Amino acid sequence: MHPELIADTLCHTGENPLWHPTERRVYWTDIPNGRLYRYDPATGAHESCYSGEPVGGFTLQADGALLLFMARGAVAVWREGRLYPIIDELPDEHDSRFNDVIADPAGRVFCGTMSTPERPGRLYRLDPDGSIRIVLEGIGVSNGLGFTLDRKRLYYTDSPARKVYLFDYDERTGDIANRRVFVETPEGEGFPDGLTVDAEGAVWSARWDGSALYRYTPAGAVERRIAFPARKVSSLTFGGDDLTDMYITTACVGKSRAEEGAGAGALFHLNLGIRGLPEFTSRVGLTGA
Repeated sequence: MHPELIADTLCHTGENPLWHPTERRVYWTDIPNGRLYRYDPATGAHESCYSGEPVGGFTLQADGALLLFMARGAVAVWREGRLYPIIDELPDEHDSRFNDVIADPAGRVFCGTMSTPERPGRLYRLDPDGSIRIVLEGIGVSNGLGFTLDRKRLYYTDSPARKVYLFDYDERTGDIANRRVFVETPEGEGFPDGLTVDAEGAVWSARWDGSALYRYTPAGAVERRIAFPARKVSSLTFGGDDLTDMYITTACVGKSRAEEGAGAGALFHLNLGIRGLPEFTSRVGLTGA
């Protein structure tokens, strides 16, 4: 129950940790600084492997490359240090950027954007053929997503609303419908951020400005709370050969660690013996990319 600091990268906004099962490494992004990092648990070493446009989120492609979701609605495949554009820009997102994303069982990607002073954020769906469509509007900050074990429902987080929603999800079409509230976090206790679902169907939600990671039962009850030495706990993923290693990102946004916590901006590790699920892979733009 005591998180271990394993990579002291002092990220401004560490986010979107993702386990790469063939490389046996975990990747994560520092969004405003435009960096991707990766950590190798076999050696304990970490490194910066990408520097460029801000990456709000990314998925693992079926062939092992990364699919990056960036500023201005840009999307590109990143493979061996090279970028292969899929979408250069979305005109409606010129002053925004992508945030959290998730691949679905069919290789589509649900990808959310930040709000701007002129317009709330949105949730898009990027299909394997490269087409993209709006599936939800009026969002404060589009954030953590996850699927139920039966693949019939989708969890989705709107951070400023302090709500994690639950949608009906059609795996065949990728459509979502029937939004209802799964969890609403108490006022004054931070904001729900990144999310994942474990092999028991429990929902893990990082708590930005709440210094903690929460585990909810499928009925929405708090099963446990794990405290962190960082106010802004942003996201998590399961990894390792048996998917019991948890990797958790944090942020140090424009303040000192004296205010944000001794571990703010670092990557943490936990192993509670709880198994996660392998993430679905995206299958977007594989031909020629």
